[in-house]
Amino acid sequence: METLRASPLVEMRGIVKRFPGVLANDHIDLSVLPGQIHALLGENGAGKTTLMNVLYGLYQPEEGEILYRGQKVRLASPRDAIQLGIGMVHQHFMLVPPLTVAENVILGTPSAGKVLIDLDEAYAKIESLAERYSLPVEAKAPVWQLSVGEQQRVEIIKALYRGAEVLILDEPTSVLTPQEAEGLGKVLRRMAEEGKAVIFISHKLREVMSLCHQVTVLRDGKVVGTLPTTDTSEKKLAALMVGREVLFDVKKGERAPGPPVLEVQDLEAIGDNGLMALKGVAFEIREGECVGLAGVSGNGQRELAEVIAGLRKARSGEVRISGQATTNDSPAAIIQAGLAYVPEERKRVGTIAEFSIADNAILETHEWRFSHHGVLDRKAINQYADGLIRDYDVKTPNRGNLARTLSGGNLQKLILGRELSRRPKLLIAAQPTRGLDVGATEYIHQQLMAAREQGTGILLISEDLDEVMSLSDRILVLYEGQIVGRLSAAEADAETLGLMMGGAKVELPGS
Repeated sequence: METLRASPLVEMRGIVKRFPGVLANDHIDLSVLPGQIHALLGENGAGKTTLMNVLYGLYQPEEGEILYRGQKVRLASPRDAIQLGIGMVHQHFMLVPPLTVAENVILGTPSAGKVLIDLDEAYAKIESLAERYSLPVEAKAPVWQLSVGEQQRVEIIKALYRGAEVLILDEPTSVLTPQEAEGLGKVLRRMAEEGKAVIFISHKLREVMSLCHQVTVLRDGKVVGTLPTTDTSEKKLAALMVGREVLFDVKKGERAPGPPVLEVQDLEAIGDNGLMALKGVAFEIREGECVGLAGVSGNGQRELAEVIAGLRKARSGEVRISGQATTNDSPAAIIQAGLAYVPEERKRVGTIAEFSIADNAILETHEWRFSHHGVLDRKAINQYADGLIRDYDVKTPNRGNLARTLSGGNLQKLILGRELSRRPKLLIAAQPTRGLDVGATEYIHQQLMAAREQGTGILLISEDLDEVMSLSDRILVLYEGQIVGRLSAAEADAETLGLMMGGAKVELPGS
């Protein structure tokens, strides 16, 4: 990598940010040079997002200062940051669901304040950005109809639309194929060559090592290291983040699969946009087998999971769990048939934010496991919740805390523990480690493989190809609602899967 100019484009000095009972940022220094892609790493709760929210004007620090091009600045709001030249793509989206993609993108820009808005001009610019960055979106589609991955693409385009000199990206490639991620990487490198600065938050250490010039690692609100990527490695960065050695290799024991626990035949379903989302999908999963479903977000993965779980009606076709027909049954009946479900949206679908941790632990099964004659057995609930917190290493002061107080990793541990505690026949794990740090990811992977060893059949839906390849016994590729690839984990590689995920026809050896 070329030598970078010495004068920082943006600099944060001694930043302190407190919340009640929490010191989120403890005298943090961060310096990002023009022409630099600078990674910001750390576990969930380490203070990364808080620090970036300070830089973006969403939070005001109690101590410290921010310099832009050598001048001290005060960022009282995101408008100040945007006008200065700082843009941010948030991990949790800042979109208005009833509005279209184009309306969300131009919202807050000078053109949005005009009496007559030239939407055609906005459409053209959005389409140009979408094509340039390989981020396909429909500019006229309402945001509420979009999948999580598609909404993230809108956020990326929204930031690029404003043309920032400093661009903060929080997990920007988590929903892209390897080829699309590589394309975005090329664009970021070109931005760096033009003298712009990129602050890149990612849990994909391989991506950080290949793309970034410099890395700053946070732990417990403090900087524990800033170093060039040429002087470190994935293992060293993971150890800095967690404070111990992290095991990257997933131990997947040999296990002969048993009888089918899931049979899907000729399944068809309609998406939220009224179009066909599943087109004749057919596959099976056997006892003690993990089947990975790879695909770019928005190609039918969410609809497939929801149909199996009883959250969306099938238009035609059949679903059977351990031989029992469950097509279009109620979620409660399907759970009793042996299904456990870890949804991709852990906050909106997987938990109720304003319920206690204990009450979230008994969702789905409270009527038949924890109540007598319609009255909840609080003693049994509390004992069960305490055991779940202990057994699944959920970091919380007590079971009475609200679910919204948990970090992403701890919330996912709670959901996974709740689902696995029933010893299900079939587990759907949708994006189980999206947005989680390396320590939480390691733990979730271990629990999934332990469930597989105990005979649970697993449908793993993930856009992280390393995750799919390391955990799965077999891999299916979904594209535009159809399965376009079926291969064993042994014959899979990222390039082949990426091409299939993009719709390309790939001839496998021996096929």
